[in-house]
Amino acid sequence: MSAPPVLPDIVYRAFDVSRKAGYVSFCRNETGRLLAALAATRSGTLAEFGTGCGVGTAWLRSGVRNGAKIVTAELNPRLATAAAEIFEDDESVEVLEADWSTLHDRGPYSLLFLDSGDPESVRVDAVVDLLEPGGIVVLDDFTPCEMWPPISYGRVDTLREEWLTDERFTAVEVMIAPDASAVVATRR
Repeated sequence: MSAPPVLPDIVYRAFDVSRKAGYVSFCRNETGRLLAALAATRSGTLAEFGTGCGVGTAWLRSGVRNGAKIVTAELNPRLATAAAEIFEDDESVEVLEADWSTLHDRGPYSLLFLDSGDPESVRVDAVVDLLEPGGIVVLDDFTPCEMWPPISYGRVDTLREEWLTDERFTAVEVMIAPDASAVVATRR
């Protein structure tokens, strides 16, 4: 996939914080570029569940325009503290040391970035009310699948199937790299 080799400064800073914290699980650059492009179209409040050390949040921040705000929640205190360092002087980003469910009280959101790693937490019914009409969900960490129904690890991927068929959303799976895809869904 073609992309400029230079990363936004805030993303470099997030990678540096992640390395210092010994955290190696973070948003891929391909997903990050998608997040930045989508964030550039949003106003209001954007949110992320599972901040880690803030790489995904940094990508969102690199695209934010129009005074949009970002709120992100990380349950692990060490990771939340590390992520907060990145944005300590940025009034557009709030890092919470909290379970993602605390974000229910702060919505609705214009964009929501989720990780598919804990399927029960990110089912459609668990997050639909967090989005404003026209709000976008980006659900990452899927392995591309060219069949229907989608199969993952020898089983039907019910999370992906649910997001791609729910009538409350217009959704598509986007291949971001040969080994990675994301579901992008817009609330109707």
